[in-house]
Amino acid sequence: MNKNESSSRYGPLVGAIDEGTSSARFLVFAADTAEVLTYHQVSISQSCPKEGWVEQDPIEILQAVRECLNQTIFNLRQLTIDPSDIVAVGITNQRETTVVWDSITGEPLYNAIVWMDMRTTSIVDDILRKIRNQNKNYLKPLCGLPISPYFSALKLKWLLENVPRVREALDQKRCLFGTIDSWLIWNLTGGTNFGVHATDVTNASRTMLMNITTLKWDPTLLSFFNIPPEILPEIRSSSEIYGYIQDDILSGVPISGCLGDQQSALVGQMCLQKGHAKSTYGTGCFLLYNTGTAIVDSSHGLLTTVAYQLGPQATPVYALEGSVAIAGAVIQWLKDNLGILSDIKESESLVEQIPTDNRVTFVPAFAGLYAPYWRKDARSVICGITEDTNSTHIIKAALQAVCFQTRDILEAMKEDTGLILSKLLVDGAMTTNNLLMQMQADICGIPVVRPLMCETTALGVAIAAGNADGIRKWDVKIDAAVPSDTFLPSITENERDILYSQWKMAIDRSLGWEPVTDTNDDTKNIHKATAPGIFVISTILLLMIAKYHSML
Repeated sequence: MNKNESSSRYGPLVGAIDEGTSSARFLVFAADTAEVLTYHQVSISQSCPKEGWVEQDPIEILQAVRECLNQTIFNLRQLTIDPSDIVAVGITNQRETTVVWDSITGEPLYNAIVWMDMRTTSIVDDILRKIRNQNKNYLKPLCGLPISPYFSALKLKWLLENVPRVREALDQKRCLFGTIDSWLIWNLTGGTNFGVHATDVTNASRTMLMNITTLKWDPTLLSFFNIPPEILPEIRSSSEIYGYIQDDILSGVPISGCLGDQQSALVGQMCLQKGHAKSTYGTGCFLLYNTGTAIVDSSHGLLTTVAYQLGPQATPVYALEGSVAIAGAVIQWLKDNLGILSDIKESESLVEQIPTDNRVTFVPAFAGLYAPYWRKDARSVICGITEDTNSTHIIKAALQAVCFQTRDILEAMKEDTGLILSKLLVDGAMTTNNLLMQMQADICGIPVVRPLMCETTALGVAIAAGNADGIRKWDVKIDAAVPSDTFLPSITENERDILYSQWKMAIDRSLGWEPVTDTNDDTKNIHKATAPGIFVISTILLLMIAKYHSML
């Protein structure tokens, strides 16, 4: 029987590797129905060797993916489903996270530098000082992105300049660079034995090295960051056969889809027409607005990115994106650092017990502020604490912060496009919290629509993989209806405006906390030193409140 044919009661199956910031998963979909038949998930750890640094072990990531593949295949057999019915596999991944490895040994030359890592702040400052008016959008006409520590080019530049092993491997012509998708594709298709070194247009568009128009590595950008082109992966479309898996598990199955996680969620939500938008709530929060084949330049702090290219000859589709660094990460912080919360679902039951007139506002700028502000000097603040404040008020303010940041992006999109969204499509782990979804509808003033099938990120790349030339087992209908739940606004416009104005005041108070190191003006240094002092005092107060609350 041909590999692309299937006698399974479910028809042809498509696998999706979903490698996120906190975990790896492998899901198997029935191509005929988009039903998830089984999956397996493995957590992935992070390390923070210095303040603002966030790293992951590339070997741990690869092992987690392989464990997911093995366990999911075991699950299929337990369900009496033949794993040979899997006709294709797609990969979706955390974007911007940067890996460099040795092409001869296959070993990473350094830990993966995660997208939220801030170590390149000083490099960004040095670059901006050399640009007229310190214009962070200087390269935006070429790559669609502001100069920011967020993107891969700065992380790669740091590695080349600061890690001797990387420099040595480069000199010996054995250094390879890639985002997580490239690392996985290379290893799964053979690694040191002729593994495929490639990426797709969506991941490449997040490096600051790809020309947003030509979809090629841009010589001007490479020269600007001093990046040697020979270490870069080949850029391909999001839907084509990259190569074939060489592992014992799924050996010979084509990898035929690749999308950055947020673009994959856009496809999985069937936002395939101009004017469609979705917001994904994970470690961060990312809102993408489909602009069709037009490259729209934002003057309000949004990114121009590639949404998808479903085939080598297909016309690329673009998007405006608003990126929020801290969403689910703030819940993790409340759990791990303050110990006042166990998980996202507990936050729902706790917050429902407090009055609705809570006026505590929390700006979780742990890694600065991303869209639409792009202020790396911002730091977290909590405003409005009174003697009646307890830990549950802080939890509620943290949830509201996710919603306020989403509204910030919607306001920027309205300014850029002139369009007011009639509804907001949502997905991601945090959307299981009904209270959060209701808050989002209230704060934005529009219906929030959550699909009943929550695995939209994995679904998107499964669609891309199953629809590739040589596979063609997934029929893409751009106007397909998606079964969903809808949350309607329940507060007045006046109440909404009051809440949002308090948020904007808190944003103002979060700015300018980065210490000044290059000025002789002692007055400025005194003012800059005041903010961290206030932060220390307020943090101690917060911890005392949390401890007192836990004793009740």
